[in-house]
Amino acid sequence: MVRALLLVVVCVSAVGVAGLAVSADSISEKARKLHFSSIVVDTHDDTTQRFLDGKFELGMRSSSGSIDIPRMKEGGLGAIFFSIWMPSKITGPEAVNRALVQIDAVREQVRKHSNELVLATSAAEIREARRQGRIAALMGVEGGHMINSDLGVLRSYAALGVRYMTLTHTGNTEWADASTDKAVHNGLTDFGKDIVREMNRLGVMVDISHVSDKTFYDALEVSKAPLFASHSSCRAICAAARNMTDQMMKDLAAKGGVVQINYHVGFLSQEFRDAEKGNPELDKARSAELVKLCGDNEGCQIIEGERITREYVEQGKLPRVEFGKIIEHIDHAVKVAGIEHVGLGSDFDGAKMPYGMEDATKLPKITEALLQKGYSEGDVKKILGENTLRVMTEVERVSRELNAGK
Repeated sequence: MVRALLLVVVCVSAVGVAGLAVSADSISEKARKLHFSSIVVDTHDDTTQRFLDGKFELGMRSSSGSIDIPRMKEGGLGAIFFSIWMPSKITGPEAVNRALVQIDAVREQVRKHSNELVLATSAAEIREARRQGRIAALMGVEGGHMINSDLGVLRSYAALGVRYMTLTHTGNTEWADASTDKAVHNGLTDFGKDIVREMNRLGVMVDISHVSDKTFYDALEVSKAPLFASHSSCRAICAAARNMTDQMMKDLAAKGGVVQINYHVGFLSQEFRDAEKGNPELDKARSAELVKLCGDNEGCQIIEGERITREYVEQGKLPRVEFGKIIEHIDHAVKVAGIEHVGLGSDFDGAKMPYGMEDATKLPKITEALLQKGYSEGDVKKILGENTLRVMTEVERVSRELNAGK
C-alpha cells in the first residue's frame, strides 16, 4: 500500500507506450470475450480502509475510489485480496486488535453482500465462486508487525481466512528487514525463518513485497512452497527499492513463484520518482492538506490524496503517467521471469493510479493491450489469474504434505 503520508503522489507520462492507450469503450470483441471468460485475480487492494468508517457502501457504485461491487462486475474482476493494513509503527497488542477489526470488517462485507461475494480461502473456492457467478473475496495481511511476534496470532489469522502475509511493510519487524528501512537483522532472523515455515504449514502464502533483498533471499531459501510478490513491479524500469530486480524475478520464478505487477505510478515510472525528489515542497503541501481534511482517517486520505494528485497533474506541477506503463512492466517481467510467473496486484484504493486505470472497470484494457502486443489468449489468461491460482494450489499442496507428516 502506498499511503498518503508516506509518498508523494503521481505521475509522468510513459515514453514509448502511448500506442498502448486503449479507451474503455474501444475494447475489441475478442478482448472482451477473453477477459470475461477468464478468472481475473487481483492480489492487493486496500479498500478495507474504507470499510472502517461505516460510510462506504461496497454494494453501490461510488464516484470515488477504485473498488465497489458494481465496478468489479463491470471490469470482470473475479477474485480480490482485501489488504489488512496499518503503519509499521503500530505494533504489539494494538496492531493485533486493529488487524482483527479489519478482518472482521471484510468478513462482514461478505456477509452483507452474500449474493455477490463469497469468502474464499483456496484456488478451488475461487473457481467455485466463478461457477456460482460470485466474486471471491480473500484477505492478505500487509505486514508481519501485525502478528506481534506470536505464531499463535498467525494461526488465528489463518483460521479466520487470511491467505497471505507480507513479511514486512515499510519498516523492519523484530524478525525481518524491510526494503525501505535500515537493515538490522541481515534479512530474516531465526524466528523469522520459523514464521516462514509455519506459513508453509498453514497454507498461507509468503509475500515478499516490501521486504529487503536479503529478506527475500532468506525466505526463498527457507520456504518449501512458492513465494509471491503481491504488489511489486520491475526495478529495471523504476528503481524503487520495493520493486524486484531482474535476478530476483528469475530466482522467484525458479521456485514457482509469481510477481504481481503494481499499478502505483511511483513504482511504474522512474520519471515520477525523479520529479518527486526534485520537488519535496509538493509532498509537504499535500501532506498538510490531507491532515487538515482527514486527520488520521485512512479511507479519507486515500480518496483526497488521489484528488489532490490529479489537481497537481492538471496544474502541471507533476507529470502524467498513462496506464501503458503497467503493460511495460508486465511485458518486462514476462521476458525476464517467464509467462508462468507474472500476475496482477493493483494496489487499488491504496495508491495513485495512472491515467486510464482509475478503477476496476478499466481492467479489460489490460487484456486488450496484451493482445495488441501479440500475447496469445492462453498466455493472457495466465497473467490475469491462472498463474496466481497455480501458486495457491501449490501452497495448499505443500501445506497438506507438511501436516500429513506430523
